[in-house]
Amino acid sequence: MNTGQITQEKIAAYVEQHIPLFHQNRIEKLKKLKLDDVLKRKNPYLFKVKHVVTAGEFVKTILDAFLSSQEESLFGGFLETLAIYICQEVYGGRKSAAEGIDLEFNRDHSHYLVAIKSGPNWGNSSQIKRMIDNFKQAKRILGTNSQDARRVVAVNGCCYGKDKAADKGDYLKLCGQRFWAFISGDDELYVELIEPFGHRAKENNDQFSEEYAKVVNKFSHKFIEMFCDASGAIIWEKLLQLNSGAAA
Repeated sequence: MNTGQITQEKIAAYVEQHIPLFHQNRIEKLKKLKLDDVLKRKNPYLFKVKHVVTAGEFVKTILDAFLSSQEESLFGGFLETLAIYICQEVYGGRKSAAEGIDLEFNRDHSHYLVAIKSGPNWGNSSQIKRMIDNFKQAKRILGTNSQDARRVVAVNGCCYGKDKAADKGDYLKLCGQRFWAFISGDDELYVELIEPFGHRAKENNDQFSEEYAKVVNKFSHKFIEMFCDASGAIIWEKLLQLNSGAAA
């Protein structure tokens, strides 16, 4: 590390301490899932178009899609805490108390307000507008409560990905390498981070796979009971009634 304030050993120790919670949360959310809830959130027409005809294939497909979005959210939360920790070590950054702002810190005679997201394509126009409004509100509060002459800069930091134009007018959008370098002063941090994430990865994922297999089997059995006829064929009408039927 070229800053001298955060080392690869410190990052590895932080990840080793906190990554088990991510894996634990994955398993806990998996165990709490109900088949009806998963079925209601996925598009049955899509599976018909894809010619999904077996209970096991249907269950595994919807479960994988559902878990993927859940895991993205869980891991995004972990990356946010890691980013705050790194910035705290390097620039004295801190978790912000302002609504919609995750991180605040001073650097290069500027005060930065940072909203951290997982990747660059995280929100629609209304969600982006809400972020901009949060930035403006936080700036107003800072201007009212502080005599500090530093320039206040709003930043949307994305933990992975790319975005061609950083300057969005109301804020800067820094993705991937640019984001991690911004909060750490290290241009290579985005690459160095990958190694600690493998800590006990096989062991943790083997445990998850065991629970996943149980859920697939349990859901498949229930799916056959609820949505298959005596011949074993899927009754699509019943699926659509659960997924899209008008409430009684």
